Amino acid sequence: MTTTLWLRAETKAQESRCALAPGHVKTLLDNGFRVIVEKSSQRAIGDDVYLDTGCEMAGAGSWTQAPIDYFIIGIKDLPDDIKLLHHRHIYFGHAYKKQEGWQSLLRRFTAGNGQLFDIEYLVDAHGRRVAAFGYWAGYTGCAVGIKTWAGQQLGRDPVVPPLRPYRSKSELIGDLRKELEDAKKTAGRAPSVLIVVAKGRVGTGAGDLAESLALDLTRWDLEETARGGPFEEILQHDIFVNCVLVNHRIAPFVTISTLSTPGRRLSVISDVSCDPGEYNPVPVYTKATTFAEPVRRIMASPLLDLTAIDHLPSMLPVEASEDFGDQLLPYLLELDAGPKGVWRRALDVFEEKTRGL
Repeated sequence: MTTTLWLRAETKAQESRCALAPGHVKTLLDNGFRVIVEKSSQRAIGDDVYLDTGCEMAGAGSWTQAPIDYFIIGIKDLPDDIKLLHHRHIYFGHAYKKQEGWQSLLRRFTAGNGQLFDIEYLVDAHGRRVAAFGYWAGYTGCAVGIKTWAGQQLGRDPVVPPLRPYRSKSELIGDLRKELEDAKKTAGRAPSVLIVVAKGRVGTGAGDLAESLALDLTRWDLEETARGGPFEEILQHDIFVNCVLVNHRIAPFVTISTLSTPGRRLSVISDVSCDPGEYNPVPVYTKATTFAEPVRRIMASPLLDLTAIDHLPSMLPVEASEDFGDQLLPYLLELDAGPKGVWRRALDVFEEKTRGL
């Protein structure tokens, strides 16, 4: 029996990534899969490039009429107006840590007898995630932190204007270099950056971005955070980039109380992890920021701004999509009517989290 994957068009504002780039679609077709791609004016990769692979094309949002045994694959939120979810969905559901709207989403699945294969919970036999946008989240999250610091020095209002996708990371770096040069003329120096946790995929991306701009960079990992926060050292850097992903409560890295300490140098928090729920180690905000409004003011004096965007890699959608698809593709090639391996484990989590709803 042929396995069918349906790549849906994203509906979240400013989300121009995709789960499968054309090269991945071609590989799936060559291996006997059927792939249907929805047309999208929002996606960074044009419809014509997908057409060249020989895949079938469909109208945006038409996945709702597809047979229920198809796998519907995407990145971000499903439309709220679809009350019954019948299909087998592969995407980032953001529902298992009691994020905003989690019960409503899972009940839509149970009411429609659908299934969620949450990409965040696709893990190997050792519990390691098999596909993530982490590197590019860190890379772009550090970039937005730097943009925020530059905006503060230049007295911009808003501190960071609405963000846009960049055609390439070289275009982003060029833009950042210009902003930094202008800001350094006002501040008389470049910013210092502290990354926590620095050795993972997210932290590596953030570190690579900071290094490409030759910034004063401090990397913390498990050894430095083992004693538990809050950490006064964070306050002595200009930009704090949080890259830790937690699934249980830990001592916070900073608090409103510690941030009120006299002599604080810190003026920017970039919370790349962007998980403003009960496990948030940066508990100074309750709602993510957006591409349209990237920055939220936490304190006016001394100045402290926060950026926490939950789809940061959309700033570099082509690189992020190609890298992500490269990671996911080997597991998609194992996908069939009877989920096994990473897919079975993801389904087990779904069944556990929906039990009793």
